[in-house]
Amino acid sequence: MSELPASYRKYLEGRTRDFIETVRPVLQQSAAEAEHGVRVVLNEPHTLQALIDDSIPFGEVVEDVD
Repeated sequence: MSELPASYRKYLEGRTRDFIETVRPVLQQSAAEAEHGVRVVLNEPHTLQALIDDSIPFGEVVEDVD
């Protein structure tokens, strides 16, 4: 499994275990491909989704509301 870039590790700092368990696999996939960044969609309190987004540069995470 690929090492996460520093920007992804920093993004996860201070997050809850549930948040990390949801977002980390997508960050790992992004790191393995090293082509695109990640969009995290937050609709609290019930929805959290992370996906690779080809409009975001690799190594960046953008939070969005759906």
